[in-house]
Amino acid sequence: MKVGVVGVGYVGLVTAACLADSGIDVTCVDNNAQKVQDLNDGVIPIYEPGLTEIVQGARTSGRLCFTTSLKEAVDTSLVLFIAVGTPSAADGSADISAVLSVAEEIAGLMNGYRILITKSTVPVGTHKKVSEVVAAKTSHPFDYVSNPEFLKEGSAVDDFMKPERVIIGATDPKVQEIMRHLYAPFMRRGNRMIVMDPASAELTKYAANCMLATRISFMNELSMLCEKVGADIELVRGGIGSDSRIGNSFLFAGVGFGGSCFPKDVRALIYTGDGHDCPMTIVKAVNDVNHRQQERFAKRIIDFYEPQARQTTLAVWGLAFKARTDDIRESPAILCVDRFLEAGISVKACDPEAMQTAQSHFGDTITFCPDYYDTLDGADGLVVMTDWQQFRNPDFERIAQSLNRPVLFDGRNLYEPSYVEEMGLEYHCLGRTHSPQCTLLS
Repeated sequence: MKVGVVGVGYVGLVTAACLADSGIDVTCVDNNAQKVQDLNDGVIPIYEPGLTEIVQGARTSGRLCFTTSLKEAVDTSLVLFIAVGTPSAADGSADISAVLSVAEEIAGLMNGYRILITKSTVPVGTHKKVSEVVAAKTSHPFDYVSNPEFLKEGSAVDDFMKPERVIIGATDPKVQEIMRHLYAPFMRRGNRMIVMDPASAELTKYAANCMLATRISFMNELSMLCEKVGADIELVRGGIGSDSRIGNSFLFAGVGFGGSCFPKDVRALIYTGDGHDCPMTIVKAVNDVNHRQQERFAKRIIDFYEPQARQTTLAVWGLAFKARTDDIRESPAILCVDRFLEAGISVKACDPEAMQTAQSHFGDTITFCPDYYDTLDGADGLVVMTDWQQFRNPDFERIAQSLNRPVLFDGRNLYEPSYVEEMGLEYHCLGRTHSPQCTLLS
C-alpha cells in the first residue's frame, strides 16, 4: 500500500514518518517549498524526541519522500491523509478552509478510486462537507474516513507507535478493513482500534481534549480555593487521584494549559454547541478558568514588585507551553512574559528548545540566555514556567546566591516549599499552605 500525507506540520510529519518506519511507502506533500527543501536536506522543522532519527531512517531507505507536488502523491497513493492546520477563527470556530481546499485539489487530480482520511482536528459535520466538495469535483469513486490524532507533544512518536486507541470513522466494511491493515503494525500488543461513524469520530477528538482540559482547570480552580481555606492542592490531588474512578492523570495545578490543541479545541466545541442551541456550559467555564489562572499568576508577580516594577528584572525558566517541545502556541509563559513587559519589567529567559520560536514572538524585547543559570545574574526573582526535567532539581543555593533578591515563583508546583525555603529562597507557589513560611498567591 502506498500512502500520501498532505501537510508536514506536527501531525502530518509524525504520521508520515511512523507509517514509513512500519514499511509503507509514504509521499509527504506541503506547499511550503522551503520546508520541503529543508526536510529533503535532513532538517526537521519541529522538536519532537525520536522524530529526527525515524525521518532520517525512512528517507535513507527510500520509503519517505517530500515534495510540493500534490499530483505526485495522488497519482501513486491509494490512501491520502489530510493533515493541514485548522486554526481558530475570530469567532472561536475551527477554520477548516485548508482541509476543504486540499480535498478539492485531490479530487481534481484523482484518476481512480481513492480513500481520503482527515487527520486534522475538525468539527462535527466536516465529513459531509469534504464528501460534498470531492463529489462535486470528480466522477471517480472515493471513500472518506475520519481518523483523529491523539498525539501528545513530547511523546508523539511513542503515541503513534504504541497507541492507546485508534479511532476510525468509517461505515464501509471494506474501508474499515483497509484501515485495520494500515494500522496493523501498531497493534501487535492487541487490537486497540475503535470503529464508529465519522460524526462520532469527529466529536470524540473534541470530547477527549476538552475532558482533559476540564481536569486541569478544575484543579487550577481548586488551587485558588486551597489558598483561601488553608488546604494544600498537592495533598488534595493525591487524595482524589487515588480513587480508581478518577485516576491521577491531568490533576496537576499550575499556571494553565496552552499549546496547539486544548485552547483551540475548547473554543471550537463551545462554538459548535452554540451553533446547535446546546451551550457547552462546562467547557465555557474551563476556558474562563484557564484564562483567569494565567492572568492571576502574572498579576500576582507584577503586584509583588510594585511600585518598583520598572526597575525589576525577572529570570524566566521555560517558554514552551510544556516540556519536551519547542511549541509556544498559546503558552502561559508567553502570556505572562507579555504581561511583565507591559508592566515595565525586564526579562531574561531560557528554554531548552523553544528560544528560537520564542524569538519570533519577542524579538529583542527580552534577553535570551543559552544556559538557564545565566538568567539569574542581575535578576530580582526567578519564575519557573515550564516543567522541563532539568528544572525539577536545580541548585537552589546557587539560585539564592545569584539573584539580587532570593525569590522564586513556581508556576508548576515543582518543588517542596519547606526545602526551597531552607535553601534561602522566598517561595511563591500555587494552592499550597502546609509550609508556614510559604507566601502564597491568592
